[in-house]
Amino acid sequence: VQLQASGGGLVQAGNSLRLSCAASGSSFSNYAMGWFRQAPGKEREFVAAISRSSFTTMYADSVKDRFTISRDNAKNTAYLQMGSLKPEDTAVYYCAANPRSGSRRPDNYVYWGQGTQVTVSS
Repeated sequence: VQLQASGGGLVQAGNSLRLSCAASGSSFSNYAMGWFRQAPGKEREFVAAISRSSFTTMYADSVKDRFTISRDNAKNTAYLQMGSLKPEDTAVYYCAANPRSGSRRPDNYVYWGQGTQVTVSS
């Protein structure tokens, strides 16, 4: 499956942004989806994940209650709605697909998008 992340940009702290991850090439509904991010000089970290049916979601503590992950299997797209953005949310955000269940571990994900830059100014 091919993944294309989009929606990044430059925003002021406190504002919102929605990222999209469009999938093609295989049955999107067969994959749990995750979002990860990587800031300069730091390791890639888990942000959020959603199960194939949207029944289960999970979040990193740092984004819980501010970010919402969702998906539309009819549109082959996953989303990450980000609210109350902080400068420390600045990173390249990646979407990824997992043929099993949602996971916090990046090595459980088989397919990765190219990343979209999110920059939050103070």
